[in-house]
Amino acid sequence: MSIKLGDIAPDFEQASSQGTIRFHDWIGDSWAVLFSHPADFTPVCTTELGLTAKLKEEFSKRNVKAIALSVDPVDSHLKWIEDINDTQNTEVNFPIIADADRKVSDLYDLIHPNANDTLTVRSLFVIDPQKKVRLIITYPASTGRNFDEILRVIDSLQLTDQHKVATPGNWKQGDDVVIVPSLQDEEEIRQRFPGGYKAVRPYLRLTAQPNA
Repeated sequence: MSIKLGDIAPDFEQASSQGTIRFHDWIGDSWAVLFSHPADFTPVCTTELGLTAKLKEEFSKRNVKAIALSVDPVDSHLKWIEDINDTQNTEVNFPIIADADRKVSDLYDLIHPNANDTLTVRSLFVIDPQKKVRLIITYPASTGRNFDEILRVIDSLQLTDQHKVATPGNWKQGDDVVIVPSLQDEEEIRQRFPGGYKAVRPYLRLTAQPNA
């Protein structure tokens, strides 16, 4: 199946390094980042999982849970985690799904014959508390993920869910935002954005980040 933005993330039950995961139950009322790896003991992925562990506080303050996936079995995951902890100077604090039967990989369309017909591609999904897929990024094997960008997108999604704004290119926390074009009522604009706004063009109105 091909997953698109706005789809409900497929639910599953699968073994992991922290026991059996029932995915939707595991997410609960949180956001989730699900990211896949082609195999255990791969160098780029080792650095990524170490970085994810170190970012636990950043994920937690955004109400985000992280979960990884590899097609290797649990006993391999546990040995890999020892290597990650040792080489990355951290403690892996999130589950790694053991997808030896490719069940989750098939659900999330992670087996791409054009890349490899047995190994999962390196895709990442951001899923909101309503279990909707809000972001999909697929990386080549040679390029490590930019977790600063992933956190930035989560910040944008959470902000724009709460306010009638969008975030411009290269936006980061504290920068000005864009008032969405659908908001035209001036009284509502004054109530929502008491500091006012700058109309660069009628369709491009910049205002201070509402929750900054």
